[in-house]
Amino acid sequence: MSSGKVTPISGFPEFLPAERIIEQHVLDTIRETFELHGFDSIETRAVEPIERLSDQGEDADKEIYAIHRLAEDLQGEAAATSHEARLGLHFDLTVPFARYVLENSGKLQFPFRRYQIQRVWRGERPQAGRYREFTQADIDIVDVGELPFHYEVEVPLVVADAFSRLPVGPFRIQVNNRKIPEGLYRGLGLDDVKTVLRIVDKLDKVGPDAIREMLVDAGATKEQANTCLALAEIRTPDTSFADRVRDLGVSHPTLEQGLAELTAVVDGAAQLAPGLLVADLRVARGLDYYTGTVYETQLLGAEDFGSICSGGRYDALASDGKRTYPGVGISIGVSRLLGKLIADGAVTTSRPTPTAVLVAVMDEEHRTESMRIAAALRARGLASLVSPTAAKLGKQIRFAERRGIPFVWFPGGEEADQVKDIRSGEQVAADAGQWTPADPADLRPVVRAAAAQASEGTRED
Repeated sequence: MSSGKVTPISGFPEFLPAERIIEQHVLDTIRETFELHGFDSIETRAVEPIERLSDQGEDADKEIYAIHRLAEDLQGEAAATSHEARLGLHFDLTVPFARYVLENSGKLQFPFRRYQIQRVWRGERPQAGRYREFTQADIDIVDVGELPFHYEVEVPLVVADAFSRLPVGPFRIQVNNRKIPEGLYRGLGLDDVKTVLRIVDKLDKVGPDAIREMLVDAGATKEQANTCLALAEIRTPDTSFADRVRDLGVSHPTLEQGLAELTAVVDGAAQLAPGLLVADLRVARGLDYYTGTVYETQLLGAEDFGSICSGGRYDALASDGKRTYPGVGISIGVSRLLGKLIADGAVTTSRPTPTAVLVAVMDEEHRTESMRIAAALRARGLASLVSPTAAKLGKQIRFAERRGIPFVWFPGGEEADQVKDIRSGEQVAADAGQWTPADPADLRPVVRAAAAQASEGTRED
């Protein structure tokens, strides 16, 4: 490795040990929740053909990282014609999953319920909450031919269950149906629906005046632009949004279909989790494969941070020409969520290491005895580390303190072993085959909301 100065690369997050413990806790909780709801885990490859990744909206082709072998450049081969140059790193997990369903349809049981937790890559400008490499946690439900609407009620309930098990604070899941804006735009005479959707999707970023100007530049009249903006301002905690949309005076069959579908989803969720979903007709999602219900999730009090969880229904993303596999899914932006929680100090861990016990080495001649003790503790599920040196016991204790290890074990030789809680100073005789911490929370680091930890207080050293 070069001895020169190391230059950080923005947009590729890395974690210190304590932060990694928090990340692992979040990932484990999400995984366990997904499995509780009957989802099966899969993994897909990191690359897909660029032609499949591109043309998905949101300027996806501009965000794709293309890959090729360095040897191609060195050998002067034409990268544009090589097979590897036509591959790109996936920017989400839904497009690869659709391909996976097509390739494995004969081996899957439908409706197929999948969860997937993997890294994705996007070539966008790094900023708060936006990375070029990040982790997503997705669930999807896919069926053959038709997909009942009740799954569109279910997927946000799963996310709500996961978040209820994590110290994320209050949140709100916003829901819309892509057929509502599409039907309204067509009813207004605006047939370039994709362009209008992409413009209106920028409303939170640039504001209504800029959106109005952009719509007029795209061919809309001021009256049409104002109606598009009026639709985007409708937000209700119940099904009253439908009447407010009809009050705009626009009619179209697609609009009515979207209103009926969104009404069913909001009403269905209200019966199981009152107040969980909010109908927000501003939500559109920039990816073109969404065809119906779409979701976005915000942390209350941090709305400017944007969505931490999003998704929707797609009816034609997975199709082999003979059969279509409609699906609905939702994705938790794990790295995005963690970036917010860690930066705000909203979540902490009780210690920065999973190691619970440091086994002291009385002298190098007896290191083997310390290793046997550590092995006995590990066999009973106690994460243990043997001291790297047979230094004075005070130095070994300070070694444990600096690393956040709560207990130090002293081999007794002919006498009984002793274990010391270096936070309280309490020291007792112990047997490696039987001893366990009095507080079960000491077995593993505990992740909790910072406010909860502050209110509980900490033990004195």
